[in-house]
Amino acid sequence: MTTLLHPGPAPTPRQLILNGIFAENPVFRLALSLCPAVAVTTSVLNGLLLGVAVLAVQVLSSVTVTLVRGLIHPRVRIPVYTIIIAVWVSAIDMALAAFFPALYAQVGLYVKLIVAFAIIISRLEVFASRQPLVPSFFDGLGMGLGFLLALLAIGAFRELLGSGSFAGHAIAPGKPLLFLTLPAGGFFSIAILMAFFNWIEARARRGREGSAPAPRAAAGGTHGV
Repeated sequence: MTTLLHPGPAPTPRQLILNGIFAENPVFRLALSLCPAVAVTTSVLNGLLLGVAVLAVQVLSSVTVTLVRGLIHPRVRIPVYTIIIAVWVSAIDMALAAFFPALYAQVGLYVKLIVAFAIIISRLEVFASRQPLVPSFFDGLGMGLGFLLALLAIGAFRELLGSGSFAGHAIAPGKPLLFLTLPAGGFFSIAILMAFFNWIEARARRGREGSAPAPRAAAGGTHGV
């Protein structure tokens, strides 16, 4: 699943973070957890709250699995991972309910569902359970940031064009596109942003390939006959 698990030098913290934000963005590249992404991103603040919760759970779960993986029997690793995620989700859920009650009233249900988010348990299985502590921390940080930034982009796009506001403040005069506030509009918004994200990524990749030095011809090579 990950592009960084291959023979060779260990990835740097910067590479791990950028991998989660760009190369393996959970929403725009891996298309994971799209239903909660659609449900909560009618406003940028809702997306921010869920994104921060996922970021915290991803980092804490990755670190925990790395620390206790030697105690986990391979046959029961998935249930154990689920319990670890559930413990951290419960802690984050209670913290958000205590400190952000207004926003929590709107997205609290989806915070509880983080336990079932595919992106979190998949990173525990393919990365945190196999790597040292520091890489696992930065991998969790990168994937969490990738999910958070994706929700912020979707929320800003839908709220600005669908409601004419940003973070609850009306800023865009005129008639908003109310379609974008509906679930179908959420998937439509994700499709547009996903296409734009992949277009940018493709252009950047072509730029890197174009700037790479061309291989030199072997000395004494044969000529055409």
